[in-house]
Amino acid sequence: MSQQMQYQPVPEGAPGMPTPGHQAARNGLGVTALILGIIGALSGIPMILFWLAGPLGLLSLIFGFVGLSRVKKGQATNKGVALTGTILGALAMILAIVGIVVTVFAVNKAVDEINKQVNGAQAQPKDGSRGDKPYGPGDAATYPDKGLEVSVAKLSPYTVGEIVSGHTAGNKAYKVTVQIKNSGKAVFDPALTQIKAKTGADGRKAEQIIDGKIGIGFDGSIAPGATATVDVAFDAPPTAKELDVEVAPDIDMQGVHWKLPTS
Repeated sequence: MSQQMQYQPVPEGAPGMPTPGHQAARNGLGVTALILGIIGALSGIPMILFWLAGPLGLLSLIFGFVGLSRVKKGQATNKGVALTGTILGALAMILAIVGIVVTVFAVNKAVDEINKQVNGAQAQPKDGSRGDKPYGPGDAATYPDKGLEVSVAKLSPYTVGEIVSGHTAGNKAYKVTVQIKNSGKAVFDPALTQIKAKTGADGRKAEQIIDGKIGIGFDGSIAPGATATVDVAFDAPPTAKELDVEVAPDIDMQGVHWKLPTS
């Protein structure tokens, strides 16, 4: 006669039997958010490293929010670490944005300074109108960055002396009066001022006349608040209807053109 054996289930937690272990806390993303947030925030302080602070800050924000979500679900226990990483990530992104703004501003300013050095300081009409308008007799051009004001008076006929250079027989001579006013705070040396003239539709150079009676340029310096005036003469064909007179107060300033009728 056989004996049938029946097995009874062993109750969970019975002595001598293993019990299921607790699930480990998933704190990795919170720690990652904190590390990335610290590096991102520190990278944003120099501002020039905005390109590094921005991405690190964004990743820190993402990992921080996911870490906080795990804390809320009971899957993680490092709420403070995840929250700190999230805050540092936001700070890193703010510093990155500020760094971009400051860098763009600095680059634009540097480019403007380079352009000024290469092209020279630009002049503006004293009356506040557009800078591309033609200048006429008596009009004044200002160089705001230099504190200078330049004006050219209308042409007047000039009688050359007995010993002269730059004048061709049969041509006419015209006197040009140029005035520079120093409204700046520093003494200005006009020694490098260039005064040139062209005539005709083809823009042919008008020779400067030197005969010992008329000045060839400015002499001495111009004190703040003072004005200096010089007369120069140019040779032009008898058919010339106007002179295009260009004045550049210094080598680092753009020249300004005055259209001066000969009659």
